[in-house]
Amino acid sequence: MARCAGSKPDGTPCERIVSTSQTYCYAHDSRHRKARSLAASKAARSKPNKELQALKYQLQDIADRTLSGELESKRSAVAIQALNVKLRALEQERHWRELGEIEERLENLENARLQAGEESSSVWQA
Repeated sequence: MARCAGSKPDGTPCERIVSTSQTYCYAHDSRHRKARSLAASKAARSKPNKELQALKYQLQDIADRTLSGELESKRSAVAIQALNVKLRALEQERHWRELGEIEERLENLENARLQAGEESSSVWQA
């Protein structure tokens, strides 16, 4: 069986087995670069943010402690207000990240169009 001709990030040879008609495995084949990038981007967006998970835990903890009488309502309200501000900041961060991805995709489309020799039109210009 043939092995992939690619290298791992540490420089060692890739050990994946490929068919005799292939030189590279899926991870190293340049023909699959775009598909790998899209899959990685989608996976990154689908994973819950650790900071968001911690925030949800804190909110639940405050709610539980308030309802049990361990934490007074005034302190709970202030803590929840602060956590709400943090939640809004996380949401803004997500929006900026998504905007960056959209801008990058638009730039790639514009570059592909220019490379294809199409003339610019007012639709594509800012």
